[in-house]
Amino acid sequence: MNARLCRFCKAPLTESMCDLGMQPPSNAFISSEHINSAERFYPLQAFVCGRCYLVQVDEFESPADIFSDYAYFSSFSTTWVQQALEYAIGAIERLSLNESSLVVELASNDGYLLQHFRERGVQVLGIDPAANCALEARSRGIETLVDFFGTRVAAQVVSDRGRADLIVANNVLAHVPDLNDFVAGISALLAARGVATIEVPHLLKLIEKTEYDTIYHEHFSYFSLTTAQTVFAAHGLDVVDVDELHTHGGSIRMWVRHTGVADVAARVGDVLARESRAGLDHLETYQHFSRAVIDSKISFWEFLIDAKRSGKVVAAYGAAAKGNTLLNYCGAREDFVAYVVDRNPYKQGRFLPGSHIPVKPVEFVAESRPDYLLILPWNLVEEISAEMAGIRDWGGRFVTAIPSTKVF
Repeated sequence: MNARLCRFCKAPLTESMCDLGMQPPSNAFISSEHINSAERFYPLQAFVCGRCYLVQVDEFESPADIFSDYAYFSSFSTTWVQQALEYAIGAIERLSLNESSLVVELASNDGYLLQHFRERGVQVLGIDPAANCALEARSRGIETLVDFFGTRVAAQVVSDRGRADLIVANNVLAHVPDLNDFVAGISALLAARGVATIEVPHLLKLIEKTEYDTIYHEHFSYFSLTTAQTVFAAHGLDVVDVDELHTHGGSIRMWVRHTGVADVAARVGDVLARESRAGLDHLETYQHFSRAVIDSKISFWEFLIDAKRSGKVVAAYGAAAKGNTLLNYCGAREDFVAYVVDRNPYKQGRFLPGSHIPVKPVEFVAESRPDYLLILPWNLVEEISAEMAGIRDWGGRFVTAIPSTKVF
């Protein structure tokens, strides 16, 4: 068996951060005609590199298998679309973008973000490997290239459209198995004085809040600012500023430019110092995380068992990837969680991978009146609890399971 190596620095990868057992790909939803067919299960174990501290999982399926027909459409989250609008308006003002500027988004999904630039006269190009998402984006007038981004695609775009004044990469860096090729592509595509903004879930928050459900096979890597800075520097790029965001349980947006083009903001140093104080440059920190994960699992199981013994019905909202990690790690199936609802018609009528919990339209909650509604995408808890506030009419209550189970 070949030695496991860090996907960035190629150091031997031997330190485990947590082991979430055998799990199916989290977005491999099952149709009714295949409900009795065998599923693919792979080990879901996060490792940390002892040299660069990049947290990562093994690649068991190719990105082409995972992302060519993608189940997640960004526009189904009103919160995410609103944040995209605010980002676009702020970026246009901050970078003085106009009709001669080019904005390229990597993993542009259904055009949820680029539509806001296009509406304001800025040239846009989306790049996404999922043909179904690209089709939706094109219906909004967003030119979209269906491909996986890297140095090859960067060279093609430079040849066809020129270099980008702004490159946007929201929650895609984690999905990239060939990390060095992807970041080298950003460097090649970025204009001499251009800016790239890269958003990633913040590893610091993942550890502090025991957000183990954000670990799944489609997320190959998990970043601290410390590690991300090292990765970008290896490809001639500086992290010159950083925003701390609430999205995905706590994210960072890194503002990246070619080395030496701009001064580094004080906020970068502040975040790096907090990461150091939290021990993200010590292996012991990652070893302690696994114990917190087990405590979180116990808390969730205590709630499920108590609800079952009391004759209460638990349903769930949001057929999200993080929910599939949680349910499969905890072994919760339809006997403990009756169903899950989701706004995405692509998922409705299917079953969650592994747990086989049926996915129904959101309206089914009002029809069936469960006692508890478990919010699986807890990063959208305010949006969802406001949308589903009607469960209070029959005494229903909301539940979240991370970092420990909370009923409210």
